[in-house]
Amino acid sequence: MINRILNLDNIHNDSTFVWGARQVGKTTLIKEAYPDATYYDLLQAKDFERLLRNPSLLSEDLATLNNGDTVVIDEVQKIPQLLDEVHSLIFSKNIRFILSGSSPRKLKRHGANLLGGRALKEILYPLVSAEIPDFDIYKAIRHGMLPRHYLISDPWKRLGAYIGVYLNEEIREEALTRQLKNFSRFMEIAAFSNGEILVYKNIAQDCGIDYRTVKDYFEILVDTLVGYLIPSFTHTQKRRSIQAPKFYYFDVGIANYLRNRRDIQLGSIDFGHAFEHFIIQELIAYLGYNEKSEQLSYWRTTSGYEVDAIIGNGRIAIEIKATEEIQPRHLKGLKAFQEEFPDCRLITVSFDLRPRVTHGVEVYPATDFLKKLWNHEIV
Repeated sequence: MINRILNLDNIHNDSTFVWGARQVGKTTLIKEAYPDATYYDLLQAKDFERLLRNPSLLSEDLATLNNGDTVVIDEVQKIPQLLDEVHSLIFSKNIRFILSGSSPRKLKRHGANLLGGRALKEILYPLVSAEIPDFDIYKAIRHGMLPRHYLISDPWKRLGAYIGVYLNEEIREEALTRQLKNFSRFMEIAAFSNGEILVYKNIAQDCGIDYRTVKDYFEILVDTLVGYLIPSFTHTQKRRSIQAPKFYYFDVGIANYLRNRRDIQLGSIDFGHAFEHFIIQELIAYLGYNEKSEQLSYWRTTSGYEVDAIIGNGRIAIEIKATEEIQPRHLKGLKAFQEEFPDCRLITVSFDLRPRVTHGVEVYPATDFLKKLWNHEIV
C-alpha cells in the first residue's frame, strides 16, 4: 500500500482540478479518496461520446444529487465544453467536482471555462521516496518513479509503451502538433539535453527543424507536465552567470529510456546524470506539494563554476555528486557561490557512507538527504 503525499482530504469541500502526467496515479488516488462519488471517465467511449454530443446531459444526470455531493470527471480536458455545465452546477446545486486530467493545455487553448478561481488546483507528481516503504534509490534512479515502472523488476517495455501512449493520445489526439514524426525525433534529442543548459539552435540543427519550432516543442512538454524548465540563478554580482534554462523530463525513467540508459552502474557518467535528475525530481515534488514560494534554479558562470540547485534567493545551494566520497574538488562551485551569499546553507548530496561536514559544507548520503528533505529539515 502506497500512501501519497497529496492528500485530497485536505482540500475540504472545494471543487478541485487534479493535474498530473499520465500514469502518475491520479485515478487511483481519486477513487480511494472518493469511493462513493458519481464518476465519469472520459476515456470510456460510453461517457465520452454522449457528453461530447450533448454536454448538457451532465446537468440532467446530476439533477437528483444532494447539496454538497461529490462528482468526479476523469480526463476532463477531452471535453472542454463540460466546464460550463460544471460551473453552473457548482452555483445552482453546490456540487463538489473533482476534475482530473493530464494537463490544462487543451482547456486553455480552447478558451475553456476554468471556473474563475472557484476550483483549487493540485498537481500529482510521480512517486517520491517518502511514499515508498523500503525505498530503493538505485531502483528509482534506473526505473524512474511512475508507479507502474518502479514497482516491477524490469520496466523497459512499459517505458517504451508510455512514450507511445503519450505521443498518440496527448500529441496526436489533441493535435498539439501536425508533425508527429518530427516531435518524436525531438523527444529523443531533448533527452540528450536532459539536465543540460538549453541551446535551441543546436537542438534544432540536430532535429532538422526550425529553432522556433523547437521552443514550441519544449513548451508542449512543459504544458503537458512531461518536462520542466529550471531557470538560471542570475543574482550574483562578482561572476557573470549563464542565463538559459535547463530542461528535465518529469521522470528520470523516461529520460533513461529515450537515452537508452538501461543498466547504468554507480561510477558511470550515465549514472551520475540520472542521479542528479532524480534528486532534482524530488526537489520539484517537495516544493510543489508543500506550496513553497521559493523558486528552484541552478547556477553556472561563464567561467565554469556551477551549482546544481539553488533554493530561493541564494538561501540554500545544493550540489549533487554520484561519488562515494566527497572531495574538496567537488566543492568549488559551492564555495564560489558562497563568496556572493556568505549566509547560504551549503549542501552536497552523494553516496558517502555517513553524514559529515567538510569545509563548511554539509555532506549527506542520498537516502539521508531525502529523509531530511521530506521531514522539512532542508527547505
